Amino acid sequence: MTAKQLKARVVSVIPADLHALHPVLARIYAARGVQSSDEVQYLLKKLALPQQFLGMPQAIALLTEALQQQQRIVVVGDFDADGATSTALVVLALRAMGALYVDYLVPNRFKFGYGLTPEIVDVALVEKNPELIITVDNGISSREGVERAQQAGVKVLITDHHLTGKNLPTADAIINPNQPDCSFPSKNLAGVGVAFYVMAALSSHLKSIGWFADKPAPVMTDFLDLVALGTVADVVQLDYNNRILVAQGLERIRAGKCRAGIKALFKVAGRDLATLQAVDLGFSIAPRLNAAGRLDDMSHGIECLLTNSEGLAQQYAEELNSMNIERRSIEAEMQQEALQLMANLELTAENLPPALVLYNQDWHQGVIGIVAGRLKEKFHRPSVVFASADESGDVIKGSARSISGIHIRDAIEMVATQYPGLITHFGGHAMAAGMTIPRANFDIFQQALTRVIKKIATEEHLTAALATDGELEAQYFSLELAQLLRSSGPWGQAFPEPLFAGEFVCLDQRVLKEKHLKLQLKHPLTGQPLEAIAFNVDIANWPTSPPKVLLAYRLDVNTFRGESRVQLMVEYLEAIG
Repeated sequence: MTAKQLKARVVSVIPADLHALHPVLARIYAARGVQSSDEVQYLLKKLALPQQFLGMPQAIALLTEALQQQQRIVVVGDFDADGATSTALVVLALRAMGALYVDYLVPNRFKFGYGLTPEIVDVALVEKNPELIITVDNGISSREGVERAQQAGVKVLITDHHLTGKNLPTADAIINPNQPDCSFPSKNLAGVGVAFYVMAALSSHLKSIGWFADKPAPVMTDFLDLVALGTVADVVQLDYNNRILVAQGLERIRAGKCRAGIKALFKVAGRDLATLQAVDLGFSIAPRLNAAGRLDDMSHGIECLLTNSEGLAQQYAEELNSMNIERRSIEAEMQQEALQLMANLELTAENLPPALVLYNQDWHQGVIGIVAGRLKEKFHRPSVVFASADESGDVIKGSARSISGIHIRDAIEMVATQYPGLITHFGGHAMAAGMTIPRANFDIFQQALTRVIKKIATEEHLTAALATDGELEAQYFSLELAQLLRSSGPWGQAFPEPLFAGEFVCLDQRVLKEKHLKLQLKHPLTGQPLEAIAFNVDIANWPTSPPKVLLAYRLDVNTFRGESRVQLMVEYLEAIG
């Protein structure tokens, strides 16, 4: 655990409407900008309305015509968990609304790359012969692909959430909360959230024209398990609208009202459905789903989500679990090679550049994003990791992960503007982006991005800091508060799980699996015994018997053999004295 500054969130005033809550919870909510208890009541009726989307009438007209004429529909997805859940949701919803000819296609990242490219349109034309293409979690930058489809007489509906470029595709309809002039209030929807809104609006319209007079209408809330999974997996900001979607989806999953594939994925991950939290979707389920797109073909993951058969779902889940084990092995090797490459470049904590940009021709293209994320976490620098895009090595693909305050997509756009032709393709978000460049341009890109980050980053941006909720008062180290905090989410990106800081007397410690630390602690004021666990500790440089420790920790519930007790889950650990 790299040394960090622990900074307590400042709460000057707790809104009067929160005073009826537990004082710790009221303080936590206030620190996250909650002004009213209404903002933590996650009711479906409080969702923003589909009619607020720019382009929704055109999208509904396209889809209604496709259903009435039983057109051949192809859903073109993305190769991550958001794309997989989006694809499954649209396919299942359209089938439930009576579509007889709906299929999907996900580009293989190693052969076609991201989005609705002309090449993937050609594949769709040959293999699926579509009359309507619907993109999910992609398409907003696919101008050439849309043109190719329309030249072939195929209509295109784009549903996406990524930030838009200057020139939008000339699609027949576009649904994206981030397109210019769109008044939809939640700009943080994941791709699966956008897909859900389109299908919900379509279902509502079809009801109004009597489409379901002789057949049952789909219950759109049945798809919220997929929405919750994709939203958490894509690490989008959990604004109020997204928290409603995730909370409602979690409630259904806990009750077992979810896809057979989601149940099976939880089973192979060794997680209990009844007690799952949003974090379990992000750390246990999403990596297994993502492994298919990283190492092979995301259709494995999509089929896992589509099937109604528990037996088939279990087979798919076990297959995805095996892929994830392989992915972890590849990732560990690449991470070590990246650290060695930095050592060869004589990059240390004392002389780190403003951005880390690394390339190795032997690295696995499907895992570079994870390695970039690990480097970002370890060194607190925007990090870009490149791998060869094809066997020739003439073209390389990069995946970027950023730190708070540095909008990485905008930074890459600044490079593209300053050096026309340097970058072939790019796109993404504030915290993550992808790009393709000629191998010959790597050195120039590395230098250019470093200069851009140096210009826009302050010393504060580049200083690792951990925001906490301050010290937890001694009287609140209780199972009751731990359970209350657990049930008061969903916690996630931009609505972080409560994290406290404090010093404790260290009574005992033992090493688990050579890298984790189990601590027996004592509260310095009350003497209350406490258990804590810290993962991935640098054991070689950790003292054998520190008298005191400084922790940043989450108050968690540890249940073993039917007995529950408080456990501190350590996010940051430092020996004192």
